[in-house]
Amino acid sequence: MFDEARLDDVEALERLDTRGSLRALAGAGASVRTALHRSEEAGLERLADLQPRAVVVAAAGGSACVAELFEAIARSGGAIPVQSCTSAPLPGWVGTLDLVVAVSQSGRAAGPLALAAEAARRGAMLLTIGAPDSPLAEISARSRGIHVPLAVPGSSSRTAMWAHATPLLVAADALGLSSISTATVSALADELDRRAQEVGPAAASFENQAKTLAIDVAESAPIILGSGHLGAVAARRAVAMLGRTGRVPVAFGVLPDSASQIVACFDGPLAGGESDGTDDIFADPYLDGPQRPPLRLVMLRHASDAGTELQVLADRVVAAAEDAGVRVSLVDAESDDPLLRVASHVALTDFAATYLALGQGYDPATSPHVRLLSDIPED
Repeated sequence: MFDEARLDDVEALERLDTRGSLRALAGAGASVRTALHRSEEAGLERLADLQPRAVVVAAAGGSACVAELFEAIARSGGAIPVQSCTSAPLPGWVGTLDLVVAVSQSGRAAGPLALAAEAARRGAMLLTIGAPDSPLAEISARSRGIHVPLAVPGSSSRTAMWAHATPLLVAADALGLSSISTATVSALADELDRRAQEVGPAAASFENQAKTLAIDVAESAPIILGSGHLGAVAARRAVAMLGRTGRVPVAFGVLPDSASQIVACFDGPLAGGESDGTDDIFADPYLDGPQRPPLRLVMLRHASDAGTELQVLADRVVAAAEDAGVRVSLVDAESDDPLLRVASHVALTDFAATYLALGQGYDPATSPHVRLLSDIPED
């Protein structure tokens, strides 16, 4: 049972959060600055001379979202194709003219490790991101690739997203796939610091958007809705974190394509509209089973959509939800920079997923049933 009061009990949060997930999320800004320094030391500016035919980004588990982010960033300004992979085999067309990027916090995740090894055998150019002195670093060294050594103490691959994303942002700039300056990366770190201060454990529930969102989601059937290809990254990340960390299955969609699919759900049995007279007021939850949780729409919005067709469509979806009696949670990001908007949305939903686990009495970093998959590394 979700205990809302637990979210404002700092001592209770610390007892449950045995691996410091909240602390790791709060340190995201600092980890970006460290990763930027490691990227500069590794010499990622050398990527500007490579001019690859295509780029494949290999990442799995908690690191998969960084590949999606790289692909989304490159989509607008890149002149070469980018594809993400989670497991072997590599696409058949990958060869000596292509760049393969492998990301693994531990440097031991089976998927990225196998893809990096296959890339090396095919003679592809290689960039690896992960733990120093790891099998992934060894593959990179043997193939004369570039390795960015990242050790992120006290975090899992889920809470270290932005540390792993930073070298990819630097790489995207060096390859000409997107214009991301050092100043932009510094602004990203500042935005993550700002969000952490707003929604960290010290901020009470009544003024903490992440705690409020966790409470909203706790006893509902949530749908996360983003807009555009970068909004899709934030929405998929929210679904992954609410499921893996918060233990709540979540659906998601992306405007404009998912509008009809999402709105159709408002006509279904989970919508919280007026009773049609079929509800039984004498129903016994012990004999008849619990009621189904009501639908909730979580809308990831940003100010840059104002006046656009996407904003008009988003307003119509919200209006349809309200007309059907579906409750709506609005998550706004104000920055003009698309990367900072994604960071704002991801930071808030990451904290919300962690509070969701803690409010239910779970350690956000561990799951007894996930341990049954011990032969399948998370990152």
